[in-house]
Amino acid sequence: MATYVFGHTNPDSDSIVGAISLSYLKNQLGEECIPTRQGEISAETEFILNKFGGKKPELKTSYAGEDVYIIDYSDYGQAPKDIKEATIKGIVDHHKLGDIITSTPLECWIRPIGCSNTIVYEMYRSFDVEIPKDIAGMMMMAILSDTVIFKSPTCTKVDTKAVKELAAIAGVEDYKALAMEMFIVKSAVDGSSARELNTRDYKPFDMNGHKVGVNQLEMIDISALDDRKAELLEDMAKMKQEDGLHTVITLLTDIMKEGSQLLVVSDDTSKVEDAFKIKLENSQAWLDGVLSRKKQIIPFLQPQF
Repeated sequence: MATYVFGHTNPDSDSIVGAISLSYLKNQLGEECIPTRQGEISAETEFILNKFGGKKPELKTSYAGEDVYIIDYSDYGQAPKDIKEATIKGIVDHHKLGDIITSTPLECWIRPIGCSNTIVYEMYRSFDVEIPKDIAGMMMMAILSDTVIFKSPTCTKVDTKAVKELAAIAGVEDYKALAMEMFIVKSAVDGSSARELNTRDYKPFDMNGHKVGVNQLEMIDISALDDRKAELLEDMAKMKQEDGLHTVITLLTDIMKEGSQLLVVSDDTSKVEDAFKIKLENSQAWLDGVLSRKKQIIPFLQPQF
């Protein structure tokens, strides 16, 4: 029986490429694995797959009775609804340890570094498995995306070393220029609805019984959304009501200015203000130097609950 490999809901490039790269590694080690995804891929991920000839993993939303490896998360809120009916054989992740519990022993590779694909890179090296050129290119781009071209505070020397070695394997000389092409694609907002923008990189969290949703839009220039903030906030309020959320946050992250505009709809905005030592004006605030949701947002917001 094949084992399925997949990342979180609303999959980003790390989740999609991670499913591909981890599946290939496991197959080389003699374990039949199939990469899958829980949702549609982003324009950024499509750019990566097209650039290196990658195949989009099949869409699969039910895993009851299956053996699985999960990558880039360990929270029930980002898992399939029937994950408790699956057998989790392993977790590869670079976030905080979530609330997923397993009934059997499992393989765990969890590191405080910039990208899950960096961990997969280390796994290839650990098992002495050669990384194919196309997979190396995709892994390189996923790391550059997650680390915001090494600008994110989550980025480590392990990530930068991995990118340089993967670039050599993939035959990419100027990986930073290619990463900028990727972020231009990622920054495109024309034609996207408010809901599409508010869920582009959305993750739900359970904070001591309170449901909190945090979305992040990483862009080269967030001023493209200046005229749409009211529309985004209006839709966030609808999301809050529809999903019974305590708080909805969207981060408009400007990778050139190296900071994020915070948009907030909440039952208690003081929790957000206290977390980041700010005062919201028109449900907004600028957070200078904030590029990472997992390192600069969640660890400060969670204690407020």
